Amino acid sequence: MNSYIALNKQVYNFEDFSIVPIRYEDMFKIMIWRNAQIINLRQKIELTIEIQEEYFEKEIKKLFNEKQPSQLLFSFLEKQNCIGYGGLVHISWEDKRAEMSYLVNPVITSNTEAYEKSFSCFIKLIKKVCFEELMFNKLFTETYCNRLKHIKILEKNGFIIEGVLREHIIQNSKFQNSIIHSILETEYNAIKK
Repeated sequence: MNSYIALNKQVYNFEDFSIVPIRYEDMFKIMIWRNAQIINLRQKIELTIEIQEEYFEKEIKKLFNEKQPSQLLFSFLEKQNCIGYGGLVHISWEDKRAEMSYLVNPVITSNTEAYEKSFSCFIKLIKKVCFEELMFNKLFTETYCNRLKHIKILEKNGFIIEGVLREHIIQNSKFQNSIIHSILETEYNAIKK
């Protein structure tokens, strides 16, 4: 198993779910899931096997040995089966903040109950990494405004709307807003108690 030298703990568990440092064996599942949900991502082109292999080799591989990597990505498992991935991206070690990323198998995304359960469990796990392991101050997200189910789950899990980036992206030839949510370490600790 890969391990991040930036983290003391490599595996986080909650109920039947866990996150582990991103696994190479999940690379092509992740590629398929990203391509299937490209409209919800910052990704502009469809990934190919070559692009995905190069990304893992040149970008992901080095993260494991960096004391302060720019991102910490995890395979998201349910009963040891990879159902998604995500983590902390755009990390600012100096400012003690990171953006949360999350993507799950589209079969789960299409099932409202399964999506809410899995996403909520992922959020619990990534908050532990952010606030208990790294002792960061802030975890934030950017979500395109048409993802109402996703936004509702964020808010149910303690994320607060911080602002709206008006007409920030183009989807289907139309400008769309992006919604910024965040949770602070003090809010996380208050919810935990």
